Amino acid sequence: MQTVNNKSTEKTILVTGCAGFIGSHLSEKLLLLGYKVIGIDNFDPFYPRNIKEENMNAFFQNSSYTFHELDLRIDSSLDIIEDQIDLVVHLAGKAGVRPSIEDPQGYIDSNITATRNVLDFMRKKGIKKLAFASSSSVYGNNKDVPFSENHNVDRAISPYAFSKKSCEVLNHSYHHLYDLDIINMRFFTVFGPRQRPDLAIHKFLKLFRNEQPIPMFGDGSTARDYTFVDDTVEGIVKSCNYLFNHEQVFETINLGNSYPILLRDMIDIIAKNAKCEPQINHLPMQAGDVEQTYADISRAKKLIGYNPQVSFEEGIKRFITWFDNK
Repeated sequence: MQTVNNKSTEKTILVTGCAGFIGSHLSEKLLLLGYKVIGIDNFDPFYPRNIKEENMNAFFQNSSYTFHELDLRIDSSLDIIEDQIDLVVHLAGKAGVRPSIEDPQGYIDSNITATRNVLDFMRKKGIKKLAFASSSSVYGNNKDVPFSENHNVDRAISPYAFSKKSCEVLNHSYHHLYDLDIINMRFFTVFGPRQRPDLAIHKFLKLFRNEQPIPMFGDGSTARDYTFVDDTVEGIVKSCNYLFNHEQVFETINLGNSYPILLRDMIDIIAKNAKCEPQINHLPMQAGDVEQTYADISRAKKLIGYNPQVSFEEGIKRFITWFDNK
């Protein structure tokens, strides 16, 4: 789907976290649309470097792509970049609720400090446009569903969640002080080809293929608003488009699918499409996990024309095809 005008070739976009799951899909899409892309990644050892290098195979040799390996936690690390940049998509950071409980300082450094360094780089370079990757985790165990951007998000239940909320607040301060145009994009459980190996869908399918039991935390009634990666990337591209065409912007939007799937149903759908018989290992709920996520996407639809297209089961079929052929 074409979502940018023919002037995209005049624009350069900096993508942090470009070697990751979402970042690699986004970089590939932006290059196809005619943008010049500068990619940043530090190959955080949360999962193996070779996986991230493989993620970049599709576009690494593209003449419109430039890559820098650097650590955003280090002050002024971005100063080596001399190119003129029109917009930053900041995806880099530590992800995951459970690991954040074990290493809260790591999440403060990689999410909050790194975001401040990105913002300071933008301020110094005169870059005015930022699309920021936030998370549905900021909603915590909100009882009001679907989750609306108008809901109070002051009750984070994990260090990961509070780091993302802190970044949103930090972004607003730079918007106010330095006239940066910013959209905070709250992602809802993105899945699809290249998904991180620690995430449930990837982990469960691998266990199925190895005929090992699936760990199910709780009674299976927790639910997630799974969003296929192509739909998330389309939402990011549309956010960039909006930023390019508007000034005095500070917005927060949900990029979800608005269709929660129960954990037990998710397991059944993967098993059916993988043609496996699930073995379930029942375990207690884990600290920091929310009971459900459920996106109200009406603001994103109105603001940027966001309209997810891929159903959960169709996305699972595509993921299984990728997994079995990688």
